[in-house]
Amino acid sequence: MDAMTSLGFTPAVGDTDLTAQQRSLLSLAHELGQKRFAPRAAEWDEQASFPFANYEDLREAGLLAMCVPSAYGGGGADYATYMMVAAEIGRFCGATALTWNMHICSTMWTGVLADGIPMTDAQRQEHGKRRELHFRRVVRDGAIYAQPFSEGSAAAAGRAPFGTTARKVEGGWLVNGRKIFASLSGAADYYGVLCTEDQEGVKPDPRDTLYLAVPATSEGFAISGDWNPLGMRGTVSRNLTFQDVFVPDEAQLMPRGVYFKGAQTWPAMFFTLAPTYLGLANAAYDFTVQYLRGEVPGEPPVRRRMYPTKQVAVAQMRIQLENLKSVFLRAIREARPNPSKDERMRLYAAQYTVMEGANDLARLAIRTCGGQSMMKHLPIERIYRDSRCGSLMLPWTAELVLDRMGRETLYEPGEKDE
Repeated sequence: MDAMTSLGFTPAVGDTDLTAQQRSLLSLAHELGQKRFAPRAAEWDEQASFPFANYEDLREAGLLAMCVPSAYGGGGADYATYMMVAAEIGRFCGATALTWNMHICSTMWTGVLADGIPMTDAQRQEHGKRRELHFRRVVRDGAIYAQPFSEGSAAAAGRAPFGTTARKVEGGWLVNGRKIFASLSGAADYYGVLCTEDQEGVKPDPRDTLYLAVPATSEGFAISGDWNPLGMRGTVSRNLTFQDVFVPDEAQLMPRGVYFKGAQTWPAMFFTLAPTYLGLANAAYDFTVQYLRGEVPGEPPVRRRMYPTKQVAVAQMRIQLENLKSVFLRAIREARPNPSKDERMRLYAAQYTVMEGANDLARLAIRTCGGQSMMKHLPIERIYRDSRCGSLMLPWTAELVLDRMGRETLYEPGEKDE
């Protein structure tokens, strides 16, 4: 049974083989997106406000706990399933999909991905005990976890230690530092902060990265700055500051040193921003077809499909969209710990292709639909602005991906020029 027949629609990832769980979750995401997220999307964009109503829907539907392992009461969805569902949500509201990614990764990294990271028996036991606390908050309380990375340095890309630090004290840690572009600021219950362990007399090192859940109510924690960007306005990604913020030992989302191992073991953990943009690429194509057929709700039923230039443009868009879907699907199905060099190269290629391709499709959509498409009461100009943000997002910006691909193609591990 193909995807279109079983679902009644073609998912953002295409008409591919799907498990029963994937069909169920994609149907749920499509219904929520079409009936609730899409009609609200202009509001979040116009006001640069967080999509709280969408998160109530996600919570009620069980999607906040989708990637919590079933043993802990969650949905037990795997990596590929999450990536498919995220693309479907991105098709209807980019800001919701992108912020949902930050929350889901907090559960997926500590769940199915952590199960593939090398740990000692003691670390594995410690992690199992602590993640039970965090999973319970999500499943039982509907808690939202953010995942602030950026500091305006090379730390998010793994090339330098984080400037935000955590010093060990009795019973926990003292966190100091600053994060920028922190999505879900003011909306999250916990902020999964990546920081460097501050050890007296020891030079900061990326291997000493800690991953700590800082409660939003913590003394010494503050949110500041305006949020008035080009696109992805509903993410509300303001600045976070930490001044001697105490968090207890159980706040660790991963044991000491395990995050760095995870980044080396599971490069696909950084590909999780891409499905939002695959969804936006689908949205640009969907709108163009609707518009040329005269089927945009609320607009005059004027058809523009009879012009050869429009037909050629739609064909070009479809070809490009199929390319995006194909490379994306292969990458998520190959995702695993310790991928081969070819698998890693395809992962980089998929990231670059989706992030750059989404905006190119939106550009073609505006050119094809014409001047009317620039009006803010239509979604395509928002889709264009949102899609432009993808290639700028750390840790894998378009520039960094090109740098990685070229370097890792021409140099084997340990090789240097004389």
